[in-house]
Amino acid sequence: MTALTDREENIKYRVAFSYIPGIGRVRLARLENHFGSLEAAWKASPAALTGAGLEAKVIQEVEFKRPGISPEAEMEKLERAGIQALSPDSKGYPTRLKEIYDHPPLLYVKGNLQPDEWSLAVVGTRRPTVYGRQLTEELVADLVRQNLTIVSGLARGVDSIAHNAALEAGGRSLAVLGCGVDVIYPSENAALAGRLVENGALISEHPPGTRPRPEYFPRRNRIISGLSLGVLITEAGEDSGALITASRALEQNREVFAVPGSVLSPQSAGCNRLIQEGAKLVRDHRDILEELNLTAMGHQAQMKELIPATEEEAQLLGCLTAEPSHIDEVCRLSHLPMATVSSTLAMMELKGMVKQVGSLNYSLARELREIYRVGIE
Repeated sequence: MTALTDREENIKYRVAFSYIPGIGRVRLARLENHFGSLEAAWKASPAALTGAGLEAKVIQEVEFKRPGISPEAEMEKLERAGIQALSPDSKGYPTRLKEIYDHPPLLYVKGNLQPDEWSLAVVGTRRPTVYGRQLTEELVADLVRQNLTIVSGLARGVDSIAHNAALEAGGRSLAVLGCGVDVIYPSENAALAGRLVENGALISEHPPGTRPRPEYFPRRNRIISGLSLGVLITEAGEDSGALITASRALEQNREVFAVPGSVLSPQSAGCNRLIQEGAKLVRDHRDILEELNLTAMGHQAQMKELIPATEEEAQLLGCLTAEPSHIDEVCRLSHLPMATVSSTLAMMELKGMVKQVGSLNYSLARELREIYRVGIE
C-alpha cells in the first residue's frame, strides 16, 4: 500500500480532528509525523499526545470532544449530505491552493469542484452603489465569457452580485464560506447557494454544522485568493474586508486588480488606494486578461468548442459558407442521408457552429467565419 493511499485512508480521521478546536494544519501534521498515522493519533492517550507536543489545553479539548465523535459515522453523514472531504493529498484538492503557505488541512466541498485552472476572485463592499453593481455585473459577465471561473465569499453586496452574474452568464462560480457548507450565511442567499452547488461549489475549511463567527471570515479570505490567479476588487471602502483579501493575494504572489471610482465616493476609497499602491487599474475585462497573460484564452476555448466532433460535422462544415444553403443542397454536396444531415445540423446549431436562416436554410455562424478568416489571414 502506497503512502498516498495511507493518507487517503486517513481522511476520516482528518474529519474527526476537524471538530476539535485547536487542531489545525500545523498540529495535525505534528500528530501525523509523530504517530505515523492519524488513526494512531486519534486513538492516542493523553500522555502520548503530550509526547507528540500538544499543549494541555488542546489535549483537554481532545478528551472532551473525542468520545462523542465517530470517524466512520461522520463520513456517512457527509455522504448522505452530498459533501466531499478533501485533504491536500486528495486528487480533487485544488492545485493552486496547495501552493499557499497556510493551506487548509481539509476542505469540505458541496457541488462540483473542477480543476478550475482559470479562476479569478471578485470581492468588494457589502453596500455597493449603482456604479459598483453595474461594473461588477459587466466585468464578471465578460470574464465568464472568456471561460474564467469566479470565486467569491457569498457575502451580501459585491460577492453575491459576482456569483449571480457568473451564473447568469452561463459560467461557474465557487463560494468560500466562513461557516459549514450546510450553514448558509447570510440566509437570504440560500437560493443562490443552491444554484452554486449545481454550477460550481460551496467550499469551507470548517466541518458541517459550524456556525459563522466574525474571526472565520478574515481567515477564509486566504482561501478565496489562494484558489485564484488574482483578485479583483470592484468597489470597496477603506474598511472593507475585501482589502484583507487583497493583502492575502499579495502575500500569495497573486495579482491584485481594482476598479477606480470617484474620489468623492467613500465606497471607492479602498479601490483608489489599492491603485495608488500598485494594484492594476481595470477599465474592462481585457486589462485583467492582459495582465494574467490570458488574452488568447477565449479564442483558444472558442476554437476548441467549434472543432468538429464527428466526421459528419466536418463534412457539413465543408459544404457551408456565409451564404445560406438549403438542407437539400447540403445533402447533395455532402452525399449524406437526409436524416443524418438534419440531426447533425441540429446539433451543430446548438453548439453555435451553424445557424438556420429561414426555412431549412443554413450558414456558418459568424464566430466560426471569423475564426476561419483569421486563420486564412
